[in-house]
Amino acid sequence: MRPRVFIVAGEVSGDMIGSRFMDSLKKLSPCPVRFAGIGGLAMSKQGLDSQFPMEDIAIMGIWELVPHLSQLRVKLKQTVHSALSFQPHVVLTVDSKGFSFRFLKQLRAIYGQQGLVGPPHFHYVVPSFWAWKGGEERLKGLSGFVDHVFCILPFESEVCISKGLSATFVGHPTLEDVLEQEVKDSICEEWKIQGKGEAFKEQHGISSGTTVISLLPGSRLQEVTRMLSIFSNTMELLKDSHSELTAAIHVAPNKYVEDYLSKAVCEWPTSVVLVPSGSLQIKYDAFSASRVALCTSGTVAVELQLARLPCVVAYRAHLLTEWFIRFKAKVPYISLPNIILDSAIIPEALFNECTPSKLASLLKNLTDDENLRRKQICAAGKVFDLLVPPRVSCVQIPQEWSRPMLDDYRPSMIAASTVLHYRRR
Repeated sequence: MRPRVFIVAGEVSGDMIGSRFMDSLKKLSPCPVRFAGIGGLAMSKQGLDSQFPMEDIAIMGIWELVPHLSQLRVKLKQTVHSALSFQPHVVLTVDSKGFSFRFLKQLRAIYGQQGLVGPPHFHYVVPSFWAWKGGEERLKGLSGFVDHVFCILPFESEVCISKGLSATFVGHPTLEDVLEQEVKDSICEEWKIQGKGEAFKEQHGISSGTTVISLLPGSRLQEVTRMLSIFSNTMELLKDSHSELTAAIHVAPNKYVEDYLSKAVCEWPTSVVLVPSGSLQIKYDAFSASRVALCTSGTVAVELQLARLPCVVAYRAHLLTEWFIRFKAKVPYISLPNIILDSAIIPEALFNECTPSKLASLLKNLTDDENLRRKQICAAGKVFDLLVPPRVSCVQIPQEWSRPMLDDYRPSMIAASTVLHYRRR
């Protein structure tokens, strides 16, 4: 019997995690796997026919959700119905906890009402309980509708287990960028990717003396529309400090974002190169060609550490969302490298401090000061030392499912093997 897996991802980073999980599960499974659910372009390449565009539920924030509540309720109902019709052996949700947890709760409730034992529920990327007041206590409630969580930070699994929630530390998803680029053997001492910066410049007609700044405004339309004008005004302020200046704007694989950016950059204050999504090589080539990066807070801060590209992290949200974060957050940083090292290695400009003048000043310092650059580059190695899962994690793969291509450090392989092992218990 072919195993059926229903998988839900609600944003670009989750789509990539989901696609890698699908690929790993297909490689490890002793028989072909059928998939259904919600995902984006990356998951569709692995064979998923998404029930609706993933972008329809890619909404971040608290007050930002209010105008979309009616649509989200419709999409939630549609997703539950699709899962019940598919009759999956396994359900996996990836991040996007607001939508994912409501979906899992409703699905489990319906199976319970029918007197049936539903499929096991897995959730990939445990909520950042460590960042919020009372976060650890809220983990206790997850065990009612989540059977197992995959943790991307080393300290998360132990806390989850102590709260009665089965968990596995699989490592950070960006580790797979290195493995997919085939620039690391299985026992390499350093996790990093060196792109082809000169080739990128030559391809786009950028002179060797030009300062390139990678700009990453986000993956959701709401954050891109909010941040892009701030980034544009920042570049305007930096023009006088550089004889030649080019912005390499990285475009997320989101059709709404792609359409918005293609129009918005027509009146950009500097020359612009739009870096398309879909190719790790092109992304890291652009990083290598850049002197610094300016990014909206998110997974990309870890990717920039992988590229050893010094960066500044920016973040703005609805005023009420920002107020909630100030009131409820218990960590002083927003970017993961800073949180892991408990140090402001990466400059952050948050909320009302996220202004063009502040960002321009931070970027200029990082461009000109070699000591600041070295400090951030050296810290990146320490970050990845902490994000790599132990090789022993893969010992739970049944011998008959082990394949020669298995890399013991690949997070998606560890997650896929855990799912297969769970089904056999």
